[in-house]
Amino acid sequence: MWNSSSNGNGMMKMTTTMMRYFSSSSRKRAPNLRKINPRVPFEEAAYLAEGLYGIIKTNGPLTISNAWNHAKDAGISGLSSKTHMKLLLKWMQGRSMLKQICNHVGSTKKFFLTTLPDGPQLDQSNSSMDLKIKSGKRQNSNKKRAR
Repeated sequence: MWNSSSNGNGMMKMTTTMMRYFSSSSRKRAPNLRKINPRVPFEEAAYLAEGLYGIIKTNGPLTISNAWNHAKDAGISGLSSKTHMKLLLKWMQGRSMLKQICNHVGSTKKFFLTTLPDGPQLDQSNSSMDLKIKSGKRQNSNKKRAR
Protein backbone atom coordinates (compact mmCIF):
# COMPACT_ATOMS: atom_id res chain seq x y z
CA MET A 1 0.00 0.00 0.00
CA TRP A 2 2.75 2.50 0.91
CA ASN A 3 4.97 1.42 -1.98
CA SER A 4 2.39 2.30 -4.63
CA SER A 5 4.47 4.46 -6.97
CA SER A 6 1.60 5.70 -9.15
CA ASN A 7 -0.34 7.19 -6.26
CA GLY A 8 2.64 8.89 -4.62
CA ASN A 9 4.01 10.41 -7.81
CA GLY A 10 0.59 11.72 -8.80
CA MET A 11 0.16 13.45 -5.45
CA MET A 12 3.68 14.89 -5.65
CA LYS A 13 3.07 16.28 -9.15
CA MET A 14 -0.22 17.80 -8.08
CA THR A 15 1.38 19.37 -5.02
CA THR A 16 4.25 20.90 -6.98
CA THR A 17 1.81 22.17 -9.62
CA MET A 18 -0.35 23.77 -6.94
CA MET A 19 2.69 25.33 -5.29
CA ARG A 20 3.88 26.73 -8.61
CA TYR A 21 0.44 28.08 -9.46
CA PHE A 22 -0.19 29.78 -6.12
CA SER A 23 3.38 30.93 -5.57
CA SER A 24 3.81 34.69 -5.53
CA SER A 25 7.12 34.55 -7.39
CA SER A 26 5.66 33.01 -10.55
CA ARG A 27 2.65 35.34 -10.82
CA LYS A 28 3.99 38.85 -10.54
CA ARG A 29 1.89 41.89 -11.26
CA ALA A 30 2.63 44.05 -14.26
CA PRO A 31 4.57 47.21 -13.41
CA ASN A 32 2.54 50.39 -13.12
CA LEU A 33 3.84 52.43 -16.05
CA ARG A 34 2.11 55.62 -14.91
CA LYS A 35 4.39 55.88 -11.90
CA ILE A 36 7.66 55.88 -13.87
CA ASN A 37 9.86 58.87 -13.09
CA PRO A 38 11.42 60.26 -16.32
CA ARG A 39 14.33 61.78 -14.29
CA VAL A 40 13.79 65.22 -15.85
CA PRO A 41 11.24 67.98 -15.13
CA PHE A 42 7.81 67.43 -16.65
CA GLU A 43 8.21 70.20 -19.25
CA GLU A 44 11.47 68.72 -20.53
CA ALA A 45 9.99 65.21 -20.50
CA ALA A 46 7.03 66.45 -22.55
CA TYR A 47 9.41 68.10 -25.04
CA LEU A 48 11.50 64.92 -25.39
CA ALA A 49 8.37 62.79 -25.67
CA GLU A 50 7.07 65.01 -28.45
CA GLY A 51 10.31 64.55 -30.40
CA LEU A 52 10.36 60.78 -29.90
CA TYR A 53 6.68 60.54 -30.81
CA GLY A 54 7.34 62.40 -34.07
CA ILE A 55 10.24 60.08 -34.93
CA ILE A 56 8.19 56.94 -34.32
CA LYS A 57 5.15 58.31 -36.14
CA THR A 58 7.09 59.32 -39.27
CA ASN A 59 9.33 56.25 -39.50
CA GLY A 60 6.71 53.63 -38.70
CA PRO A 61 7.19 50.77 -36.25
CA LEU A 62 10.75 50.92 -34.91
CA THR A 63 12.84 48.76 -32.67
CA ILE A 64 14.41 50.48 -29.68
CA SER A 65 17.87 50.49 -31.28
CA ASN A 66 16.49 51.98 -34.51
CA ALA A 67 14.60 54.60 -32.50
CA TRP A 68 17.87 55.50 -30.73
CA ASN A 69 19.67 55.88 -34.09
CA HIS A 70 16.89 58.12 -35.43
CA ALA A 71 16.88 60.18 -32.22
CA LYS A 72 20.64 60.76 -32.49
CA ASP A 73 20.27 61.75 -36.15
CA ALA A 74 17.39 64.10 -35.35
CA GLY A 75 19.49 65.77 -32.68
CA ILE A 76 16.96 65.72 -29.86
CA SER A 77 18.68 67.65 -27.10
CA GLY A 78 18.18 66.32 -23.61
CA LEU A 79 18.52 62.60 -24.27
CA SER A 80 21.63 61.66 -22.37
CA SER A 81 21.80 57.95 -23.22
CA LYS A 82 19.93 55.04 -24.72
CA THR A 83 18.89 53.99 -21.22
CA HIS A 84 17.37 57.43 -20.65
CA MET A 85 15.49 57.13 -23.95
CA LYS A 86 14.15 53.71 -22.94
CA LEU A 87 12.95 55.18 -19.65
CA LEU A 88 11.17 57.96 -21.52
CA LEU A 89 9.60 55.42 -23.89
CA LYS A 90 8.22 53.50 -20.90
CA TRP A 91 6.91 56.81 -19.51
CA MET A 92 5.22 57.48 -22.86
CA GLN A 93 3.63 54.02 -22.81
CA GLY A 94 2.22 54.82 -19.37
CA ARG A 95 0.76 58.05 -20.78
CA SER A 96 -0.88 56.04 -23.63
CA MET A 97 1.21 57.70 -26.32
CA LEU A 98 2.92 54.53 -27.58
CA LYS A 99 2.40 50.82 -27.59
CA GLN A 100 4.85 47.98 -28.00
CA ILE A 101 4.00 45.12 -30.35
CA CYS A 102 5.72 41.76 -30.58
CA ASN A 103 6.54 40.07 -33.89
CA HIS A 104 7.56 36.41 -33.73
CA VAL A 105 10.35 35.59 -36.17
CA GLY A 106 11.08 31.89 -35.89
CA SER A 107 12.11 31.17 -32.34
CA THR A 108 13.00 34.81 -31.58
CA LYS A 109 10.83 37.83 -30.83
CA LYS A 110 11.15 41.34 -32.23
CA PHE A 111 9.57 44.20 -30.29
CA PHE A 112 8.43 47.28 -32.18
CA LEU A 113 7.28 50.67 -30.92
CA THR A 114 4.25 52.16 -32.63
CA THR A 115 1.98 55.11 -32.02
CA LEU A 116 -1.59 54.60 -30.92
CA PRO A 117 -4.37 55.44 -33.39
CA ASP A 118 -5.23 59.13 -33.56
CA GLY A 119 -8.07 60.59 -31.54
CA PRO A 120 -10.40 61.74 -34.39
CA GLN A 121 -11.45 58.13 -35.08
CA LEU A 122 -12.74 57.86 -31.54
CA ASP A 123 -14.56 61.20 -31.86
CA GLN A 124 -16.35 59.98 -34.98
CA SER A 125 -17.63 56.88 -33.22
CA ASN A 126 -18.82 59.01 -30.28
CA SER A 127 -20.63 61.42 -32.58
CA SER A 128 -22.42 58.54 -34.33
CA MET A 129 -23.52 57.26 -30.92
CA ASP A 130 -24.88 60.74 -30.12
CA LEU A 131 -26.87 60.71 -33.36
CA LYS A 132 -28.39 57.33 -32.49
CA ILE A 133 -29.33 58.54 -29.04
CA LYS A 134 -30.87 61.74 -30.38
CA SER A 135 -32.79 59.87 -33.08
CA GLY A 136 -34.06 57.41 -30.46
CA LYS A 137 -35.45 60.25 -28.36
CA ARG A 138 -37.31 61.70 -31.32
CA GLN A 139 -38.92 58.38 -32.12
CA ASN A 140 -40.15 58.00 -28.55
CA SER A 141 -41.74 61.46 -28.61
CA ASN A 142 -43.48 60.64 -31.91
CA LYS A 143 -44.98 57.47 -30.41
CA LYS A 144 -46.45 59.46 -27.53
CA ARG A 145 -48.05 61.92 -29.96
CA ALA A 146 -49.62 59.10 -31.99
CA ARG A 147 -51.55 57.82 -28.96
